Amino acid sequence: MKTLHIAPGYSAGGSLRQALGEVRPQDEVLCWPDDLSCGPIDSDEASARAAWWDCDDEDWNLAFILNEFWSRVFDSKDKIVVWFARHSASEHAFFLNWTDRLNERPYEIIDPTGQQFSFTKRDGSAGVTEPTKSVSLLVPTILASLLGTERPITNAEKEQARRRWHQLRAENAPFRIVTENGLASAPADHFDPLILEQAKPDWQKMNRLIGYTMGYNDEPYFQVGDRMLHCRVVRLIEKGALLAEGDPWNMRDCRVRLPG
Repeated sequence: MKTLHIAPGYSAGGSLRQALGEVRPQDEVLCWPDDLSCGPIDSDEASARAAWWDCDDEDWNLAFILNEFWSRVFDSKDKIVVWFARHSASEHAFFLNWTDRLNERPYEIIDPTGQQFSFTKRDGSAGVTEPTKSVSLLVPTILASLLGTERPITNAEKEQARRRWHQLRAENAPFRIVTENGLASAPADHFDPLILEQAKPDWQKMNRLIGYTMGYNDEPYFQVGDRMLHCRVVRLIEKGALLAEGDPWNMRDCRVRLPG
């Protein structure tokens, strides 16, 4: 039987295609194109998300891509397997939205949250991975080892996920973050203190500051991507909390530092 694998993003989709390889060549991978851990979620209209991302250009028509995604899902007659991890804010938000949209349609899930996997180090010794936070961070060999572990989602899981998503939609906060109690709403300035912790009195490239912020604040959960952190750095510059040298919207070339 052919299976339609739903990947929580393009990075996960690329790795999953490699994992399927010659083992499951008949299977198809469909990638979720959005990040629902940020921005407005009070509407199911694809145009609303596209307008917020400001990406309706010819190269990236998100509204069209989102509508195509859901059309392919609802038109498919194949077995559907959804991949996600609950310790990634983006993947967790995707799963909650998916559960609400699919309603009673049957599908199966692969959720490796917290799992650890054995691997061989470069020196030939054995190692064990950190607990899994995100499907997008898993290499193809590990994804391949998870094939066949899918299971049907339970009615209790569906109902819990739907209730949580409806609450988050009602709150419609700028961010959604992972907590020990699940996904929660967060204000626009939630990540600002983390950015300022990594800023220095001396000039540094903005992309380095963003990379440090992501690297030093991704345990035990993967909360936010570089694009939204970039937006928050620009906002901090506008407020005077950071100084900039160069175009703040050019992450690679702009330099930033603390004032004073």
